[in-house]
Amino acid sequence: MALGARFTTANATVNNAISFKYFLNETRALEGLFSFDPVTLGALYEVHRPLGAPGLQWFFGGGAYVSFNNDDVFGAMGIIGLDYKFQKIPLNISVDWKPELILVEEVSFEASTVGLGVRFAF
Repeated sequence: MALGARFTTANATVNNAISFKYFLNETRALEGLFSFDPVTLGALYEVHRPLGAPGLQWFFGGGAYVSFNNDDVFGAMGIIGLDYKFQKIPLNISVDWKPELILVEEVSFEASTVGLGVRFAF
């Protein structure tokens, strides 16, 4: 389990956000995202695979989000990235690409959503 923040410079609906990641088992995780501008809730189901070094994994997955601004927006998102859990300190960092597909109000696609996650690992 890890709690922290995901930072991005993209114009994504789920942009700079509070991130909560919970591992269901060794390879499966749920990640919740909450961003403030616009107020948005998102959830991702992620599959993690080891990448050779202790604590280093790559991951992929998908999910959905809902945004509560002037025009309520619902959409889908995918994710792929690298995740590293430090062995001696409770710190987890990740870098990812998280494209979004807006499905309600208007259909559009945001591809340039690269982010950096920094979380405290429990």
